[in-house]
Amino acid sequence: MKIQITENLDVDVEARQWCCHHCGTSLGSADTNYKQGCLVAAREPDEVWQPHVDEQVTFSYHRDWCRLVEFYCPGCQWLVEVEVLPPGHPITHDIELDLDQLTGPVEGAR
Repeated sequence: MKIQITENLDVDVEARQWCCHHCGTSLGSADTNYKQGCLVAAREPDEVWQPHVDEQVTFSYHRDWCRLVEFYCPGCQWLVEVEVLPPGHPITHDIELDLDQLTGPVEGAR
């Protein structure tokens, strides 16, 4: 049984696997961080938010203050998640599920 967790991420409760919501590719064990099973692209903020007025005026984050890390599905290359992190900060483990609770009976259900 697959349960949608985010707009791009499902969890297969029986197989205990993260899956891409769009193509079903496994992203690894649901007991670990799904980002470990993704393709990763590190991008410079000024590459994403280019100057509109001149080279000195920009609405981009400064590259010394943050970095962009993009996570893509290895099956369909759909963008699964983007993190904006300070330099040197580790990749976050943002979703941790109680899989045993998800497979158990739902309280109040008939």
